[in-house]
Amino acid sequence: MTTDTMTLTHTQIDWKRLIFLFTGLILFALVNFAPSFPDAVDPLGKHFALGRSAQGALAVFLLAGTWWVFEVVPIGITSLTIGVLQVLFMIRPANSAFKDFMDPSVLFIFASLVIGMVFTKTGLTRRLAYKMLAIVGENTSMILLGCFVVTALLTHIMAHTAVAATMYPLMITIYSMYSDDNKPTRFGKALFIGMAYVAGAGSIITLLGAARGAVAIGFYRDIIGKEISFFDLSYYMFPVGWLMVLILWVFFMFFLKPEKKTIPGLREKAKRLSAEMGSITRKEVIAASIIFACIFIMSMRSFIPFLKPLDKTAVILVSTILFFILGILDLKDLEAIPWNIILLFGGAMSIGFCLWETGAAEWLAINWLTLFQKSHWFVFVMSIAFFVMIMTNFIMNVAAIAISLPVALVIAPYLGVAPEVILFASLVTAGMPFILLVGAAPNAIAYDSKQFTTGEFFGYGVPASIILMIVVAIFVLVVWPLMGMPILVKPV
Repeated sequence: MTTDTMTLTHTQIDWKRLIFLFTGLILFALVNFAPSFPDAVDPLGKHFALGRSAQGALAVFLLAGTWWVFEVVPIGITSLTIGVLQVLFMIRPANSAFKDFMDPSVLFIFASLVIGMVFTKTGLTRRLAYKMLAIVGENTSMILLGCFVVTALLTHIMAHTAVAATMYPLMITIYSMYSDDNKPTRFGKALFIGMAYVAGAGSIITLLGAARGAVAIGFYRDIIGKEISFFDLSYYMFPVGWLMVLILWVFFMFFLKPEKKTIPGLREKAKRLSAEMGSITRKEVIAASIIFACIFIMSMRSFIPFLKPLDKTAVILVSTILFFILGILDLKDLEAIPWNIILLFGGAMSIGFCLWETGAAEWLAINWLTLFQKSHWFVFVMSIAFFVMIMTNFIMNVAAIAISLPVALVIAPYLGVAPEVILFASLVTAGMPFILLVGAAPNAIAYDSKQFTTGEFFGYGVPASIILMIVVAIFVLVVWPLMGMPILVKPV
């Protein structure tokens, strides 16, 4: 072998990838084969042991987090590794570890992606994009703001996953008018990462944006014995949600300022292209009718009693079936679905249920929250919000709420903290997982744009999460008390 060949071979080795690949494996081995960890003890003195399977769940959790952040293998392959490790190391049986890959939430994401595909194929996306651009004009900052506002508004009436799937093709069309190729740009990163972040910010404002609100209110009712209404939630969440939308717009204009201040001639070009599309077609009408009928039924489940038993996944999958029955989609479209994203969420559900079922998540929550059981009330409230924010980046936000809220509500009376502030602070951070793609479906849908890497998403997510915690602190200390939210009560 010549010197030149040896040098070429050496330079082709991706050392960064290898380092983080083995970092994940080492973390897994260190935790999985370590001696048993001490029990967690709650404020009432009850012990929670960390069994071998729970310790194994934590080990898989660390490996998955490392591999997802640094993308040492495709994100879908990391998800498959999650299932395989659970089975090989007897953390959970195969019928549990792999069953979660077809959880209803994963199928909901699948159906949402299909809706996005239909918007694109029928031309509805281009029609909507041209109309929007004709309104917001040629200034790239206003285009970003317009996209963010529309995304947030839609999450008030439909699930943020469905909103992201609807907005994604619209933004692909808008981006095609900014750049002639698919190379990443600052504008592209801001557009797609921003859409994911804003979908979370908007989804906290009503119970229709995500399931986490209804679950948290259910826990609150069962533990505290008080009811939080749809309008109570929106009253306190509206200002924080919309403030975060505006802050995120400023954030992206600062960190990812578009290369072009304007796109000359964009408004006229959008008007011309819209006119060239002609009248709305029969397929567009059928597709739009199916999509909005499904959205209407899912939205009305919260208000119409006889619709409540209908599962939202079954409702949205009806749209997928109808698209193929009516010939709007075909086999090639089915094969074009981004299965990497579907696998990503399958793995996220698997590790989430693994941490939940083995007791590892509860052990983590109790250990974390009891660290603050004798602290100042404000520190305690912020510690809960922080824990939920971190956990919701790794596991389902519903699970993050479910493991932390009951423990927090038990500790709160001893510190003189009102339960309402704990509930709302937790719901704010549960809705905005800015660090990892697996934190929310909009994050993964945005990733399909290929405008950013998982490391870049993580990099922008850290300062965005710090800003989120500052906003929560301001609302806990100032805004919510002025709005009439109880913050402190007489300690037990």
